[in-house]
Amino acid sequence: MKKKKQVPEWMNSALWSTPSDHGRFDPPSPPPPPPVSVKEDSRTIPTNQNSSPPPFSSSSVSSPTASADDISRQAQAQAQAQVQLLAELSRKVIDMRELRRVASQGIPDAALRPTLWKLLLGYLPPDRALWFSELTKKRSQYKNFKDDLLMNPSEITRRMYNSNSNSAAHDIDDAKSDTQTRLLLSRSQITHQDHPLSLGKTSIWNQFFQDTEIIEQIDRDVKRTHPDIDFFSGDSHFAKSNQEALKTILIIFAKLNSGIRYVQGMNEVLAPLFYVFKNDPDEENAAFAEADTFFCFVELLSGFQDNFCQQLDNSICGIRSTITRLSQLLKEHDEELWRHLEVTTEVNPQFYAFRWITLLLTQEFNFADILHIWDVILSDPEGPQRFGAGHYLPLSGI
Repeated sequence: MKKKKQVPEWMNSALWSTPSDHGRFDPPSPPPPPPVSVKEDSRTIPTNQNSSPPPFSSSSVSSPTASADDISRQAQAQAQAQVQLLAELSRKVIDMRELRRVASQGIPDAALRPTLWKLLLGYLPPDRALWFSELTKKRSQYKNFKDDLLMNPSEITRRMYNSNSNSAAHDIDDAKSDTQTRLLLSRSQITHQDHPLSLGKTSIWNQFFQDTEIIEQIDRDVKRTHPDIDFFSGDSHFAKSNQEALKTILIIFAKLNSGIRYVQGMNEVLAPLFYVFKNDPDEENAAFAEADTFFCFVELLSGFQDNFCQQLDNSICGIRSTITRLSQLLKEHDEELWRHLEVTTEVNPQFYAFRWITLLLTQEFNFADILHIWDVILSDPEGPQRFGAGHYLPLSGI
């Protein structure tokens, strides 16, 4: 069995695993020059102009035998990409085609990755003047999702009763009596559908108990997410809060997508997004990482969510069809390897490709490398499903 790569020391350093006075943390980097920013109502969205390679730059994962000339060329390519990305981000209206082209070579500065991923996933519009209003609207919408979808059925029933009683009780003078009535409902005031033992399909209690099973599965999977990285695992308050954010996002997604709900492995796809957005150098953006991650997770899954739907497994858009296309592309690009796998050893592509496609390679590489691979995947204008069809077979050389 291939030994899994160790987590780089920088990833579990105190800088990444301990919140600062503002409840967040910054990636280790030297002080940048004045940032390129978009201001709206005194808020700033910066882009760091630091041209030095990030902690998980491609130079950190290059071959130990790389020559000085190779390293120099890598550094020059990173510096050039840095300049090009900053130039694109400074435009009033960003040229997404050019941004994707440059980002597809890898994002050299980790401080740029949160903003770039949001643009690549369509969460931020190309017009920078719209960024503030879009972020405000989406973050408010996510707060409403939490308020409405994470409410206990008892509270829902009580609010329904209070709403009805308020409309018919304007002439009640005894405020104290009215308050006491609202605190506890009598049996006669609870309908059959609102009773905790109701099995009706529209019963909020029946739905609550069904959701509990999914929530327990989500909780187990979230606790197993990247156990070797302090950001996701451990007994610290910071790690626990990150786990709670992942759990909340997946619960809300499951409630809003009844056709798919939650499928084991979604936590692995969610983790890189939350990690990147929580590490945004902008403190306000980092504070809203949970909301931003939710919508970007929805955007990401919209491109290949059919792979998670069992009813579509045998359809033209299902996982088996995708695996077949990958096998065909493997034969086209590397027939020797294809023949070894499927003819000589008779390995069914499903045994290795299923996890590659559904989890976007998050289980095949160490976490630092995943971020670079996702720079390429998210830069594709046709979305991650194009990766699922095997268009990124050259990634095997990373």
